[in-house]
Amino acid sequence: MSTLVRHEVAHHFHSADQESSSAKLGMWLFLVTEVLLFSGLFVAYTVIKSINPVMWAEASKTLDVTMGTVNTLVLITSSFTVALATRSAQTNKQGEKNGQIVGLLAVTIILAGCFLVVKYLEYSHKIHEGLLPGTHYFYAGIDAANPHLFFGVYFLMTGLHGIHVVIGMIVLTWVMTRAMRGHFYEGYYTPVELGGLYWHLVDLIWIYLFPLLYLV
Repeated sequence: MSTLVRHEVAHHFHSADQESSSAKLGMWLFLVTEVLLFSGLFVAYTVIKSINPVMWAEASKTLDVTMGTVNTLVLITSSFTVALATRSAQTNKQGEKNGQIVGLLAVTIILAGCFLVVKYLEYSHKIHEGLLPGTHYFYAGIDAANPHLFFGVYFLMTGLHGIHVVIGMIVLTWVMTRAMRGHFYEGYYTPVELGGLYWHLVDLIWIYLFPLLYLV
């Protein structure tokens, strides 16, 4: 993995800097739309919780804080490894860090997979116990009205986040494949940086979801 493939600037850009700046601007605008999407869910969360505070407190006790904590640590670690991958790409002069970039991205993807496995185990338990939204709810252990509303919000927010995790894994796998071919070096690492930005957003959203759903 010591070879490099030099990047050619697209014909509609005047320079590599303009190309990189345009890509970053596009990614930041996209991330803003993602924040707006989850902001709507946070508003729904606030409204339902304020109307049903007792129910919310009782329903949240059924969530597994240990699993949530493990997943939080997993995602924080994955953000660290993807940041290291970006740094390795930025300082990759002669292709000597190609293997390091690939390795760090692979670790990030594996950690993302671990997150999904833990979430699958958590979902499986909820489904088995009947802790579900709407008319699918049949758990009898919560002494409060309308606990299905809590699980509606829980599955919607964590499920949407899970979809973003899967998308992030696909994006990072594509970036890793290009890194294996020696496409990234100190003069061109935009895909690694943008993939990392998206992954940091996925991590940041979970950092909000974890205390709001599991701890509050």
